[in-house]
This record gives sequence, structure tokens and C-alpha cells, in this order.
Amino acid sequence: MCIPIAGISQEKQYKFLALGDSYTAGTGETLQNSWPVQFVASLKKKGIVVTQSKTIAKAGWTTTDLLKEVANEEETDYDLVTLLIGVNNQYQGIDPALFEKEFLLLLEQSVLFANNDPSRVFVLSIPDWSVTPFAKYKAKDKIVKELDTYNSFIEATAKKRGVTFIDITKISRNAEVNSALIASDSLHPSKRMYKLWVKKIQKKVLK
Repeated sequence: MCIPIAGISQEKQYKFLALGDSYTAGTGETLQNSWPVQFVASLKKKGIVVTQSKTIAKAGWTTTDLLKEVANEEETDYDLVTLLIGVNNQYQGIDPALFEKEFLLLLEQSVLFANNDPSRVFVLSIPDWSVTPFAKYKAKDKIVKELDTYNSFIEATAKKRGVTFIDITKISRNAEVNSALIASDSLHPSKRMYKLWVKKIQKKVLK
């Protein structure tokens, strides 16, 4: 849902649902530093009050795990739904065909949660963890190639469905030259990187 700043209703109570894995759960940081919480705070500064925000995400979750969890979500009137999933499919070497099948299901579920309005759904690209200290002895070229393939599918699928795609992968790669963008666990984003994501996401949402 793109919200024109000039047309924001001070009386409207917005509801936000964030779906994903460790990147959405804010693993490696405190909950307050996770990007969904920072995002809600940034909207508040713009005069947009989110009275209900829910995150369904956990470290290690694949598309299969997220599908099982969202099956328990009953509300379908969210004003904004975000989806960021897939890194654990890639990391665990799960068949990409399964990812594609389950991502499609998750995307449709996301649209359903947004009252069947694809304009309210925003899909985020998978960050590149090959630039983190954790991946120092990993096959970095392989990681990059696989993530690029995943993200190309995600982008094409989102656009085909009329859903907004947001590329945060390029931002994540800045961690290669800026260690402050990585959390103390040497793998996940820091508060600073999440803040950069929020700025880009906010621009897409507010236009």
C-alpha cells in the first residue's frame, strides 16, 4: 500500500505484518533494533501511527517453516505486509524448485493477509551473507551466484503478481567494507544496517 504523505489520515489505525526469518526477527540484535520495529518508529515520525504490528519470523526458518507458521494466522485485514524469506533454503542447500513452489504459496498468503490487495504487499530481496565474517571460509562465489538466482526469481514473481519488490541486497553488500553494519555474531545485520533498510522501505511505502 503506497501512502501519499499529504493524504495520511490521522484517525486511521494502520496494521503491519512482517513475515520472514532471522533477518526479520532481528537475530543478533535486540528486538527494538530489528528493522520492523525501527520501521514502525520511522512511520510514527511521519505522522503514520501503526497501532498493531506483528512479526512472524524466527532464525533458521525456511519457506517450509514459515508456511507452517502462517497457517495459524487468522487476520486478513493488514494494511501492510512484508515478506523476506529464502536465505536458509539457500544455506541448507534445499532444492530451489521447492523454494520456488513454497515462495509462490507464501506470496499468495501475504496478499490474502493484506485483504487480497497486492499493492499492500512488499517483498524484500535476500541479503548477501557472503560478505560477513561468518562466511570467511565459505565458497563466496557460489553463495553470491545462488542468492542472485533466488533474488531474480523473487523479483520476477513479485512483479508478475503486482507486488512491490525492494532490493536490500545491494545495501547488505556494503558490510564487506563497513564492519559496523554487522552484528556481534559476525553474521546478521546490525542496527545500523537495519536502519538503512528501513530508509529504503519507507521510501517505497510512502512514495
